[in-house]
Order: sequence, then structure tokens, then C-alpha cells
Amino acid sequence: MKKVRAGFRGVVIFLICVIEIYPLFWMLTASLKQQSEWSEYPAYALNKGFHFQNYVDAWTRGNMATFFKNSLITTLISLVFIVIFSCTVGFAVTKMQWKFRDAVAQYFTFGIMIPVAIALIPLFQIYSRTKLLNTHLCLILTYIAFGLSLSIYLVKGYLRSFPDDIMEAAVIDGCGIFRLVWYVLTPLMKNSIVTVLVLQFFFKWNDLLFSMTFISDSKLKTVQTGLLYFSDEFGSKNWGAIFASVSMSVFPMLILYMILNKAVIEGMTAGAVKG
Repeated sequence: MKKVRAGFRGVVIFLICVIEIYPLFWMLTASLKQQSEWSEYPAYALNKGFHFQNYVDAWTRGNMATFFKNSLITTLISLVFIVIFSCTVGFAVTKMQWKFRDAVAQYFTFGIMIPVAIALIPLFQIYSRTKLLNTHLCLILTYIAFGLSLSIYLVKGYLRSFPDDIMEAAVIDGCGIFRLVWYVLTPLMKNSIVTVLVLQFFFKWNDLLFSMTFISDSKLKTVQTGLLYFSDEFGSKNWGAIFASVSMSVFPMLILYMILNKAVIEGMTAGAVKG
């Protein structure tokens, strides 16, 4: 009976892996097909060769280089501020003693429950009146604001289990509060910071709603909005170049997560068990 259960479990795991992996495999092979193969053979047929020119066309004629640059600018700058603010605020509402500590902590936790769509119209009006539409700054400010709640929540989960003895020893040795945060706490909460960086990178890199709402200039479009209008760059459906552009957007994130997977899991579970 145990062998039957183990075999059934193995079959289920194999089917799940196939369901998860096959679309990625198909997308990768589709990105290497020549344009003629789409009309001569079924879409699920394997490609007859490796047409790497699709990636060159996607990067140059499809303006993927510009889209990547815009996404990197808005994402990386917002990540820097999200990490700085989440570490400092998380420390302030977890380890410091002050009057409105619990109220501020609840305020940021409440931000996780706010639907993104509710803020679209008010933010659009604010950015329109302040002349920030069609700028990188409007996306950066929005990314920071909507990324702080979850990031602070993750940092708080780690700091709750962080021993006070280490901080007390650092203070006795003459360490000020700023040095305590950046030279004592920050190196020890590496996994939590990596978790915040990876999760927020995925959220910001894959953002479509904000970038599509606030950015209309083609020179400032990010990767996701660029992919949305990608076929217009060629005047016809160049499927090879389209799938090449999608592959360039998806696979770097998968590789990044595979490399940092262990640190992300440890950061997510930090503070879950006391001891």
C-alpha cells in the first residue's frame, strides 16, 4: 500500500512539473523559430533550427533595450529606498520604545489590505496636477509607497525574534542608533533583506497597471507595457521576436529566484519559530 501511495505521489509530482515546465520550454523554443515555421507547421511543433536573430530584432527593432532600461531605472531606485525605509521603520516599531509605535505599525500593516486599483484615480490626478505624469519619478514614488507595507511586515517578523542582548552589548560599547542599525542589525538580517529585494523586484518588474496608467510616452515605457504593444513595432505579428522579448523578460527573473531561493525561504520563515 505504501508503494502504491509513493508511486501515485510520484506521478502527481511529475505531472505538476510537466505542467509548470512545458510552457517555459515551449516559449523558449518558439522564440527561436523562423517566421516561416509558424505558417508551415503547427504551433506546438518543435523548431527546425535556432534562429537567434529573433532576439536581435526584439532588442533593437522592438525597442526592448529602451524598455529594459526604463524598468531597471524605476525598479532599482525604488528597491533602494524600500530597503532603507523598511529596515529603519521596522526597527523603530519593533525594538524602539515610543508613544505611537503600535499605531504606526498598524498603519503600515493596514496598507497591505488596500487594493491597488483604489489609488489609481487619486494618484493620476495628483501626478497630473504636479506635472509628474510621463516621468520615472511618478512610478518610483508609487512603487515605494506600495512596497513598504509588505516589506516592513517581513522585517518586523525577523526583528521580533532578534535577541536584544546583541543590541544592548553594542550600545554599551558606545554604538549609536544609526550605527546599530547599519553595522550590527543589517548584516545579520541579510536573508530578510534578500527576501524583500526579490519579492519587490518581481512585483515592480512585472507591474503593468501603474506603468500603463501613468506612462504614455513610448520612450518611457517599461518592459510590461512595451510587451503589450510590442507587435506594433513590426506592423505584423513577428511571433519569433515576440516570444524572444517575453523570454528576455521572464527567464532572468526565474534564474534570479533559483539563485536566491534558499535565502528567500529563510527570510519568509524568519521569526515564525521562537527558540
